[in-house]
Amino acid sequence: MQDSCDDLFYNQTLNSMQHAATTLRKIFSDTLRREGSDGPLLAWPLACGTKTAERTQAITFDRGILTVAVPDETWRRQLRTFAGQYLTQLNQISSEKVSRIEFIIASNPSH
Repeated sequence: MQDSCDDLFYNQTLNSMQHAATTLRKIFSDTLRREGSDGPLLAWPLACGTKTAERTQAITFDRGILTVAVPDETWRRQLRTFAGQYLTQLNQISSEKVSRIEFIIASNPSH
C-alpha cells in the first residue's frame, strides 16, 4: 500500500513539474518574441541547456546566423553534432528565424 501511495505522489509531482516547465517555457518564448532580433541571443541558453550555456556564449545574430563562442575545438566539434537540435529549439522559441549556427573558438566564452 505504501509503495502505491509513493508512486501516486511521485507521478503527481512529476506531472506538476512538467506542467510548470511547459508554462515557464511558454512565458519565456512569449517574452523572446517581443525582443525581436535579440531573441536568438537570449534564447541560446534555453536551447542548449544549462551545462552548455555555462561554457558557451551567443555573441552575434545577423542574417539568420547565430554565432556562438566556445572554449576549444573539442567543444566546437561536439556542438556541431547537436546544431540541428539547437536550431529546432531556437526556432520554436524565437520570432527571428535562425538558419545556421556558427561555433567559434574564444579564449573566454562564458559570461
